[in-house]
Amino acid sequence: METHAFAVNQPSRMARDEFVRVFGGVYEHSPWIAETAWELGPGPETDAARDTAEGIHRAFRTVVDEAGREKQLALLRAHPDLAGKLAIAGELTAASNAEQAGADLGNCTPDEFEAFGSLNEAYKDKFGFPFILAVRGFHRTEILEIFRERVNNDPETELATALEQVHRIALLRLCDIE
Repeated sequence: METHAFAVNQPSRMARDEFVRVFGGVYEHSPWIAETAWELGPGPETDAARDTAEGIHRAFRTVVDEAGREKQLALLRAHPDLAGKLAIAGELTAASNAEQAGADLGNCTPDEFEAFGSLNEAYKDKFGFPFILAVRGFHRTEILEIFRERVNNDPETELATALEQVHRIALLRLCDIE
């Protein structure tokens, strides 16, 4: 992925409230990440580096990685099920809705929908948080296959995998901000 410089929303020129307003939704229902990154300050990077999706992503990733297990689990639990009840009810965030629509999850066959439901339930029972995948670039049939594989992971592997996927989603969302 090439570097994405923010043309309009340049973090180095923002006040705290504006920064949190623009970047607070990058991690699903978790503005605390942007708030904490702001409080920690710019770090060793130049303004030019901070004014990129990758620069902000590094800061956000550090916040999540240092947050501790409970906050990480809360972050994971803030994500919706794929092809789940919130999607059907139209209650996803705009970003999640667009991502799931791009993967054609809204057009599941009855069998696919049933498979997603069963996998969502089994996954949450086993791991305590929803299955998370950066679905951009995947079709629903590929997602089901990945889901079927990952539900067999051990808890530590899956926690690490889910956090990596959350970071991937965040970077993709950051690259969508101008």
